[in-house]
Amino acid sequence: MTWLPYWGPERQPATGLEPSLRKAASRCSGNLARVKIAMASDHAGFELKEAVRQFLEGDGYEVVDVGTHSSESTDYPSFAAKASELVAAGDCDRGILVCGSGNGVAIVANKVAGIRAVNAHDRDEAEMCRRHNDANVVTLSGQRLDVEQAAPIVGAFLETEFEGGRHERRVKAISEVEQQGL
Repeated sequence: MTWLPYWGPERQPATGLEPSLRKAASRCSGNLARVKIAMASDHAGFELKEAVRQFLEGDGYEVVDVGTHSSESTDYPSFAAKASELVAAGDCDRGILVCGSGNGVAIVANKVAGIRAVNAHDRDEAEMCRRHNDANVVTLSGQRLDVEQAAPIVGAFLETEFEGGRHERRVKAISEVEQQGL
């Protein structure tokens, strides 16, 4: 199965999660199925992380899951930092982080040099953060999104390329601010 950047108006009501995702998957090409993805969550994001991880692995994506590995209460900073460090070091191409709101893991991720994390709430935000900001980590709300809502966000994040051009100089300016420690 391959993630869609969006499912479009022709999407039929889901009778079950897996069949609806399978139907959606049959309509797309999956051109980035070799992307290596770092994933992390806290307890509040565990269920969504697991669902997204399973579908990505089923699609042929290589996923490095740094935890948490249960719904037992835990603190997100260490998990978000580990996944972000894998992306910043080039060991993974992109990162997907999940906590209750998506905000806490985004804050942690953005403390890691070289990370541009965005808490995307919909497909359009995920697409634009890739197109204009070259975001390399997307964060999700485990308390507000189910896997059907997360699928188009993850799909857009993984399938959208950075436009470069005028956006490249802006991303470079972000990196300069980061290097100055401001």
